[in-house]
Amino acid sequence: MKGTFARFEGHEQVIFGNDPATGLRCIIAIHSTQLGPAIGGTRFRPYDSDDDALTDVLRLSTAMTAKAACAGLDAGGGKAVIIGDPATDASEALLRAYGRVIASLGGRYVTACDIGTTPAHMATIGRETRWVTGKEAVEGGSGDSGIMTAHGVHLAMQAAAAAAFGDATLAGRHVAVQGLGKVGGRLVGHLVEEGAKVTVADVFDEAVDRVADLPGVEVVGVDEVLLVDADVVSPNALGGVLTADTIDRLRAKVVCGGANNQLATPEDGARLHELGILFAPDYVVNAGGLISVADELHPGGHDPARTRRRVDAIPATLTRIIERSRADDVPTEVAALRVADERIASVGGLRGFWLP
Repeated sequence: MKGTFARFEGHEQVIFGNDPATGLRCIIAIHSTQLGPAIGGTRFRPYDSDDDALTDVLRLSTAMTAKAACAGLDAGGGKAVIIGDPATDASEALLRAYGRVIASLGGRYVTACDIGTTPAHMATIGRETRWVTGKEAVEGGSGDSGIMTAHGVHLAMQAAAAAAFGDATLAGRHVAVQGLGKVGGRLVGHLVEEGAKVTVADVFDEAVDRVADLPGVEVVGVDEVLLVDADVVSPNALGGVLTADTIDRLRAKVVCGGANNQLATPEDGARLHELGILFAPDYVVNAGGLISVADELHPGGHDPARTRRRVDAIPATLTRIIERSRADDVPTEVAALRVADERIASVGGLRGFWLP
């Protein structure tokens, strides 16, 4: 395949939204709707170029398909990006214009929060479309999805520790956490409460200040945090941090974090496998947020208890993937994709190209 469509191979639909009156420039990528409507957050960032934005949304939406499938959801994979600075560009007019772009898809794409967007933004978008999740509870939503994401990452890290060290407890373990936002900051709280030693880093001083005084926490630079002599490293910021150079210098035995697309290339998963470093696939580990917002689509509305039960199943899913990786002698990333593909093949044929 050559030309423009080669760039979108594997995707069902890619939509470019433009509204000069509000300054809106957005891209929505629908990777798959075989299991149900494509669900994925909206990322609001000042990308260096439109091409960078397109590359990001295509990678993120592909991972969302695998995430939803591994989590056992009746949902497909999608993602959206808004090009701009949320601190200055997230006006009511722009967000509502974006909501109209989503509405035009008739339910094939359902959005939620991601980097640069908040439950308040979702409420504004929701004034133009019902295909939005992650609003505050007072607006009928599930609220901040980072709460369940961080909970799921913590549980997954315990499962990874059990597989790597023979003991699920993180008490006394050394964990290096990169990124202290909605997920990483809460994860540090869980780790400290369990009794782990935690080394942290973030590009924002205020994020570091929120956790720096917690017991057992040490602060280092962003460039060195993943390379410290720790048991577990946990990327929770932007993706692409696991490169050939980084992997060769890792000193930890486990990589388990909430950031999306942590592997810079598919080959980097093989590098980790060859070095005997256990990589917990990010789209399995960080599925808590997706599980939370997807629950809002339930006919009876969002149920926190049901959401919690599904997030609590993440360790069992990760353990099954690790066992599959060892049995097939393949990287965990490959094993996870096999699990996802098998579910899509067996269940997805019931729906095909999803229509509302």
